[in-house]
Amino acid sequence: MKALPKLIITDIDGVWTDGSMYYDQTGNELKRFHTYDSAGVLFAKIVNIPIAILTGETTEIVNRRATKLKVDYFFQGVKNKVEIAQKLIDQLHINFDECAFIGDDINDISLLQKVGFSGSTANAPEYIKDKVNFVTTKKGGEGAFREFVEYILNANGVFEQVLEKAIFNNEKSN
Repeated sequence: MKALPKLIITDIDGVWTDGSMYYDQTGNELKRFHTYDSAGVLFAKIVNIPIAILTGETTEIVNRRATKLKVDYFFQGVKNKVEIAQKLIDQLHINFDECAFIGDDINDISLLQKVGFSGSTANAPEYIKDKVNFVTTKKGGEGAFREFVEYILNANGVFEQVLEKAIFNNEKSN
């Protein structure tokens, strides 16, 4: 990786969640998110890297999570992730080489192959992992997004400063 990305794009189901879809007897849908991933958003914000969620699903659950974490860009019901990413990249006046993306399944392959730095979760199919620059040690829903962001920051030699700032900001708010 040559430099910090100017945008980090992430899938949700299978990356921030374990990919399971839970339904109760009254028809409510539930998803389980790991709090570790919120630190990935925080770390990216400290170095002014915007986060974009691109997900094929459309749920209020994911909208609430994105809102709570103040994710910069949020797209649901996405059928063509490359098309939506291209529009966002054009809006930000950057290119695919300046972006990082973590995904885990077939609908992510095209975008994984276009970005400058790509990642997948430990539990992604082998044919996905074979196409990316980095595979997390964590499974989706276990903090894989955070690990992806931490790897990017470490690879660029800024993680320790980001961590110090995150700790300082946390101590100030307590």
